[in-house]
Amino acid sequence: MSRNTGNLSHHEELRLDYLRKNIYYLNDSEQRELDYLEQRAQGLVGPSRRASRPKPSYSELPSYRNDHEREVYHTPVEEGEELLPTYPREERRRKQRRPKPQPKPKLSKREAPLSEEIVQEPKVKKPRKKVNWFKRIFKLAFWTILLTLAGMIFMFFKGYNSVGTKSEAEAFNGQATKDGVNILVLGTDGRPENSPDMIRTDSIMVVNINNSDKKIKMVSFMRDTLINIQGNDYKINAAYTLGYQNDQQGAENLRQVLQENFGIEIQHYVMIDFSTFATAIDTIFPNGVQMDAQFSTIDGQVVSSVEVPDDLGFASGGSPYQTIQVGPQRMDGKTLLNYARFRKDDEGDFGRTRRQQEVMSAILTQIKDPTKLFTGSEALGKVYALTPTTISPLFMVTNGLPAALDASNGMVQTTIPENGDWIDGYDIYGGLGLEIDFEKYSQRLAELGFR
Repeated sequence: MSRNTGNLSHHEELRLDYLRKNIYYLNDSEQRELDYLEQRAQGLVGPSRRASRPKPSYSELPSYRNDHEREVYHTPVEEGEELLPTYPREERRRKQRRPKPQPKPKLSKREAPLSEEIVQEPKVKKPRKKVNWFKRIFKLAFWTILLTLAGMIFMFFKGYNSVGTKSEAEAFNGQATKDGVNILVLGTDGRPENSPDMIRTDSIMVVNINNSDKKIKMVSFMRDTLINIQGNDYKINAAYTLGYQNDQQGAENLRQVLQENFGIEIQHYVMIDFSTFATAIDTIFPNGVQMDAQFSTIDGQVVSSVEVPDDLGFASGGSPYQTIQVGPQRMDGKTLLNYARFRKDDEGDFGRTRRQQEVMSAILTQIKDPTKLFTGSEALGKVYALTPTTISPLFMVTNGLPAALDASNGMVQTTIPENGDWIDGYDIYGGLGLEIDFEKYSQRLAELGFR
């Protein structure tokens, strides 16, 4: 675009340039406008000169490409004004001279005046949520119990896998009872030199756990109690031997004898020999079991100590006897076994049965000590591998801990028959035995919750 002299405004120059470039496409009014601007550029006409012809109609005005061109380059003239529009030269200059508005400086929240249109509202503190301490304590207790159980299970299988040759349980058709779980606990006189079919049960005990009374209940059967098996009188401790000789079903035969004579149902059994018992005690209680050793008179004389047979010590090359003092003391596995098996005082088998119940009560009461949870679990795993039993590891986890807790609520103990509540009789071999009233003791067991 060629710039002309100062006769034309900037907008007039732009319009003149546009009309020159489109000269071949102009209509009549645009051609007249071009002629006018050419004369203005040469100074032949001035802006004060007025057109002598009448005001043209809108149709006579030049056509524009859009409304913006019409607004900028053409404004309808009043009568007496020039034909061409007044270009906004001065208006543009005034706009250029008008200072641009400066942006307001940003102020901090503290410097911002309160009169501003937008005032940031102060933040309202949300009320703090109330801490649910009960829920937190419950979660903590839950995870503590869960981790403790996991640790006990791990230690149990650690002890179980530490035994190379594991024992196997006999066939046992256990039956559930109405309240709690009845477990037949057999203590045998098994020794390495004895044949399995000649083993007899020194101790016959039924333990009832997880009952509605939340107590552990124990009933001991005197081993000389006479029972009838296939028309012959036998001592009850022979029931296991006879059953074992009949297709190795000693525990099952004893379960049937107790059910037929006392109406008591038994769900599981466990059989412990001398060596296994001592090993279990020494593992669970490395510092021994706290006992208050008590003996009856011997030949009518009060004693302060007793020499008891020591089968395990003699088998390992030691003395056949061990001296146990009367009174409170801690007993290791071997001492505890010898104390429970002694029967040479004036109470005889009743004294031995009483001491067996004392030993069982002490074990169940002291094993609930939290420090024994993991060492006790490892020992139980080891004993479990060595002991013939129908109790599964899952049963020990789900029932063992509640039973140990119930021991703190007290223990119910009884003996069948009670001291003096029998008449003398003889077994098939001519040995002296105890004849009892089975109906009476069946009713007693029902009252205690064993059946």
